[in-house]
Order: sequence, then C-alpha cells, then structure tokens
Amino acid sequence: MTVRIAVTCGTNFGGGGLGQHLKLVVEKEDRANPGQVTCYCYTGNGDRRCIEIKETSNVWRQAGKIARYSPGWRSYLACDRFDTLTARDLRKFDRVVGFVGQCDKTLKTARRLGASHLVVHAVNSHVDNVRHLHALARKSTSIESPWLNAAQATKTRSEYQIADEIVVASEYTRQTFLERGFKPESLSRIWLVPNERFKPCDSVSTHSTFNVVYVGSITVAKGVPVLLEAFANLPDPDYRLTLVGGYTSPGMRKYVTERLARDSRITLAPGDPLPHLMLADAYVHPSWEDGWAYAAAEALACGVPAIVTEDTGMKELIDEGVNGYVIPTGQWEPILDRLKSLASKPLRGFTPPQYHKEVY
Repeated sequence: MTVRIAVTCGTNFGGGGLGQHLKLVVEKEDRANPGQVTCYCYTGNGDRRCIEIKETSNVWRQAGKIARYSPGWRSYLACDRFDTLTARDLRKFDRVVGFVGQCDKTLKTARRLGASHLVVHAVNSHVDNVRHLHALARKSTSIESPWLNAAQATKTRSEYQIADEIVVASEYTRQTFLERGFKPESLSRIWLVPNERFKPCDSVSTHSTFNVVYVGSITVAKGVPVLLEAFANLPDPDYRLTLVGGYTSPGMRKYVTERLARDSRITLAPGDPLPHLMLADAYVHPSWEDGWAYAAAEALACGVPAIVTEDTGMKELIDEGVNGYVIPTGQWEPILDRLKSLASKPLRGFTPPQYHKEVY
C-alpha cells in the first residue's frame, strides 16, 4: 500500500541544527516509503523532495520588522507565517509530519484533507517546561525577553493535542512529557546524529592558549551571560573564548559588545563552527533548556570535551569525567570549576559517542 508523506519545517534543508534534524526525518520517512515523501521548507538546497515555501507579502515583512525588538513575537510571527503558507499549499497526504510551534494550521488542514496520521517533532522539551526555565533565565537578567511567548506556547499546546504521535530527541524531553500526563505510547524517539563532517582532527594542533568554544544563538536562553560571567572569573591571560553565533536582540548585542570591549580574550565569530572546534580545548553549552543541542554533540564528535547543563537533552552522551561534565543549569561557578579542571587535566583521546537505533 502506497503511503504519501509530507514533512514540513520552516528552515533550510540540511542547514544548521534544525535543518539537519529535518534532513534526518525526511531520509527516515523516505527509507520507509521510497519516493513518497514531500518536504515543505524554506530552502531545499537542490533536494528533489523539497517544495520551497516563499514569502510574497510585503505586509508580513513589515510586521516582522516591527517585532524585531521582541524575540518572542519575532519567533511567533515567523513560525505562524510558515505554517499559514504551508497549510495554503498543502495537498492530500496520508501522513503529515510537522515541527513544533509551526504546524498547527498545517495539521488541521491535513486532517480536513483526510490525513490518517499526524506527527509532531518536539524539538524542545514540553512547552510548559521551556516556559518555566525561560522565566528563571529572565529573572536572572533583564537583558532580553525569551523567544517563547504566550501566543507561541498556546499554539504549541494545540499541536500536541491534534497530533497522533509526538517524536522526541532525548530522554530528557520524553520525561517532561510523561510528567505532564502524556501516555508513553503516544511518544516515540528519533536519534539525532551530527553531520559526518564533524570528526576528530587528523593532525595534532599545538597552541599555547586554552581555547573555549560556544556555538549557538547569542541569547539569554542559551545561557551566554552565565558563560561570560564564568569566563570573567578566569584571570589567566592564556584562556580564550570564542562565541560562534549571532545576536537576536539589540539588548544582547549591547551586552556582549560591552563584554568584548572589556576582555580582549573573548571573540565573536559568526559562521562555520568546525574550524573553531578543531582548535578547541573545551566546549561549553550553558543553555537554560535544549531538547537536544546539536552543537554540543558536534563538539563531542570532534573529540572536544563538552560541559553541558542538566536541561540539555544530549547530556545522555556525556560520560562524566571522560568526555565532559554535566552541571547545574543557570550557575556560572560550576562552569568555572570545570574549565579549570579541564585546563589542568585535559580530557582527550576519548571515542566519540555511538548513536543507538532503538526507539520507544
């Protein structure tokens, strides 16, 4: 029996963490039903399975500019617009797979068109857990508001309710759903794998500095202020910190710019993280919440020990004291302690994590 499948996600196919997640989902669905998968995304990067969703409304672009000072409304408007455009173009499929926060209208349209199975990929932990942790992050500093606002949370809960299946990427995320009354049989697991280009460097790099790397959005929710506070308490001039990512708010830009001006050891370097990971002695992922955290997994794949928080899904890849450390969320002192430990006793030569294939 032929099963027609649509996978939708407002990102670029294969680009960045979310794009890599999307690519893995499409390939998984295509293996099960060869030639029957259609992917709705922003940029297909030449993949024949992709239909590119294009924005044509100047009014919507103007609305996005108005919301540029609010990460929450900017995120909501972007996700809702992709959802609206995809729902408009959607054809009849048997199985429709969406990504959380951006598929409510699409799933409802799919059901109306006769889809028999609706799937939501929960990129983050349960939305109520995210809201709780973001509130703690906002309480710790007033630099910027979170990317998840009340409107986006309401939309996400609606997606949970309409879905026949919710796919999680970590045991951490799975537990947050179970704690909120979801039945185990409604949850399944996908194992996310870093791109194969992330691998240990063939040559041994020699440098006199201790290089620390962070990869991701430069935001409060990702814990960047926590990391910078820890680094400020490392007086040794031989430490270096590279932030690989971009700002999402004027407040964060101002905060980080001031930090960089005070400490020449810190560098902002948007772009490809791989060259920085090749020179890294430690990777720090201080996020207040991440359903998985591709960047930290990519660091481990490169043979770089990682320091991650308890609210990061890929913490299950950490073998304590062998390839990294798991630390309390929102505290800079443990980051400081672990960096000092890695500087005095490097964790090198470990085998990159092996990824399981079983599902719940």
